[in-house]
Amino acid sequence: MKRRHFLSISAAGAGSVFLAQCSRVSTSSTNEAQKVAQSFSQKSLPAVYTSTDGLLDLDLEASYKTINLNGKPATLMAYNGQVPGPRLEARPGDTVRIRFTNNLPDPTNIHYHGLNISHSGNADNVFLSVQPGETFTYEFSLPEDHPAGTFWYHPHRHGFVANQVFAGLSGFFVVRSDLDEIPEVKAASEAFLALKDFQLDDEGNIASPDRMAVMMGREGALVTASGQVNPSLSIPANGLLRLRLLNASISRFYRLQVEQHSMQLIATDGGALSAPVEVKELLLVPGERAEVLIRGDGEASPQENRTPGSYRLLNLPYDRGGMGMMGGNSMGGMQMGEGHSMGGMDMNSSDPATSGETLPLATFTYSDSPQNEIAVLPAQLIPIEPLPAAQNTRRIELSMRMLFMRGMAFTLNDKTYSEDRTDIQVPLNTVEEWEIANVDADMMDHPFHLHAAPFQVISRNGQPEPYPAWKDTVLVRGGETLRIRIHFKDFPGKSVYHCHILDHEELGMMSVIDVQA
Repeated sequence: MKRRHFLSISAAGAGSVFLAQCSRVSTSSTNEAQKVAQSFSQKSLPAVYTSTDGLLDLDLEASYKTINLNGKPATLMAYNGQVPGPRLEARPGDTVRIRFTNNLPDPTNIHYHGLNISHSGNADNVFLSVQPGETFTYEFSLPEDHPAGTFWYHPHRHGFVANQVFAGLSGFFVVRSDLDEIPEVKAASEAFLALKDFQLDDEGNIASPDRMAVMMGREGALVTASGQVNPSLSIPANGLLRLRLLNASISRFYRLQVEQHSMQLIATDGGALSAPVEVKELLLVPGERAEVLIRGDGEASPQENRTPGSYRLLNLPYDRGGMGMMGGNSMGGMQMGEGHSMGGMDMNSSDPATSGETLPLATFTYSDSPQNEIAVLPAQLIPIEPLPAAQNTRRIELSMRMLFMRGMAFTLNDKTYSEDRTDIQVPLNTVEEWEIANVDADMMDHPFHLHAAPFQVISRNGQPEPYPAWKDTVLVRGGETLRIRIHFKDFPGKSVYHCHILDHEELGMMSVIDVQA
């Protein structure tokens, strides 16, 4: 199946090509590493912090931590010692107070990806820099009308973003509201999967990338679901599983399919759809989230390499294009420039994570259910009102270009990122329509992410979207033009928009927007 012909929920930067090497911590000896591995006899699930009496209050620390990753010790960056980090849960109107301590050797900060909150002060301010050893208190309130949804948090200190997220820093941020009270949704069992790849060297550290890996956007050979390799989850027989999915990888795309089951898409980045949409496959690009209902009504006939009543969540091959202009060979349908490899990675390996083969991400098994009849799907969810007509239009071009005296760079409207330059000014309470055109000569896909406000995708290459949805991250395929509509109605201040292949953001594909009161 061609990558441009299946249903995707996506139908919904500096000019130098060199990215600074990841900070690394080595283990002291093989024997010590073996002891560490033996001490991880059971995978501990991330802690869950839930708001009480209108307040979500916690301490959060970023530091290096030795984690059991696929049965081996790995030195990763972790929030509160866990990968993924603690799950945070709040409700509309709640106050969130996070005392954040940076115990990394480099500056960092926190981006509350997708939350509709202030982008200034000590809220979702990506221009903040929390220095090593420093503690900074984030405090903000969720609007009373904030939608229910699956959001997440991760570092966003420019110059360090890609390395820190690639090394493990991310966590779910859940807002519970009206979607959670729909009877059919409320009755479903619930599971969370953060899809994340890693590349480790022989000592268990995050491997240092070479130049071409960064240009393409790094993909690690070890692919995990919430820190585990092919974990087991249960679906109530004849019941519903509400599966919350997050692509926490910095570059890898996930083309998802559940064996012998369709999925009912009920929410995207910005919250609920108006009604469930049945999909056979989902494409999640970096930064995207989705919520699906899976009904336990599949046939229990055995297949090769699995037991009856066991079904795999598969990651199918996907070609995200690119690097054709760099020359080199092709592997797994993806154009690779000469020397494109992660440290220690054999690019001729038959590893499914690097060869374009199908890869199991998790395995579902049926569990006993008190229901005798097949669970009913909700007929309606939360209405999505179309945004009013735009008062202004803009065109944004995504490209990779050779810049004089600077080499290869990723650009937005032929410019690389500068924190000191404002690229777009928008009056508060303005509706705009942006034409986002991927004009990359090498036809590389780019996921586009806007911090300032959620948006609706109006059309793709002139064709309307099949269903309305609220988005903050959207795929723009090579050669494609999208039109999105945005209402800048809530929060003034500066924020950014960028490619969410985070290596590309670091290499220049980011700009500043100022919403002016």
